[in-house]
Amino acid sequence: MIELPVISEEATRRKKPDWLRVKLPVGKEYAKVRKLVDQHKLHTICESGNCPNMGECWGAGTATFMILGNVCTRSCSFCAVATGRPPEYDEDEPRRVAEAIQLMGVKHAVLTSVNRDELKDKGAEIWYQTVVKTKELSPSTTIETLIPDVKSNWDALYRMISGGQEVVSHNMETVGSLYRRVRPQAKYDRSLEQIKLTKEYGKRTKTGIMLGLGETKEEVYKAMDDLAANGCDILTLGQYLQPTKMHIEVAEFIHPDLFDHYREEGLKRGLKYVESGPLVRSSYHAERHVNV
Repeated sequence: MIELPVISEEATRRKKPDWLRVKLPVGKEYAKVRKLVDQHKLHTICESGNCPNMGECWGAGTATFMILGNVCTRSCSFCAVATGRPPEYDEDEPRRVAEAIQLMGVKHAVLTSVNRDELKDKGAEIWYQTVVKTKELSPSTTIETLIPDVKSNWDALYRMISGGQEVVSHNMETVGSLYRRVRPQAKYDRSLEQIKLTKEYGKRTKTGIMLGLGETKEEVYKAMDDLAANGCDILTLGQYLQPTKMHIEVAEFIHPDLFDHYREEGLKRGLKYVESGPLVRSSYHAERHVNV
């Protein structure tokens, strides 16, 4: 086990370390994606989630589209997406998203959504139709779907993942001991079961965990073991960044060398691919995860 420096919570309020600096989004490709998103009235988790990689990804002509609106029924303490009672969803959204992906000409598309716990099918039909229509218009485009917790509604899960996408991701977000504080409406074991059932369905499985929320190294190792035992193929590890003062505070900034260590540990523990770094987010370099 290696011991590497971390930065205290007090220090996080003063200055972020150099390795967390990102460039402002600029460039022709960024402007092109910005225009398409606005024209088609689309939501992206890039914007709603304050993603630090938005400039890099949009500059490369890619984006992660968020379907089923931009208001979530959950109140996770880490997330910048608006919480409340969502309006009725747009049944025409699958077509609009598919057309935007076609216009962008992306080779790999990532779709995600807010939680829609008030819907009987958790939004599964919109998920299914969005994937199907995207494949119809862009048959060579590979798709990753980052799906929400379906609260053990496995019929909804199977509908969500049956549209033809290559990768199905469901984020654990944190270690088990922090769930009540970080994901109060979710359950660690239930998310593991969702990943397990997705793998048994025949899909390439993926999840993401944020670090710097107060977890221990041993808890990260246990999460890796649990994921490997439940059929997870791909793990992303990134630094949690507090989106506003209303959200849970950063407990520590994790050194890049420790992220490298976690990558090695994850592979040793049976995960097929580990994307690990301070600025890594769920969809970062997602195109690399299709064929692992």
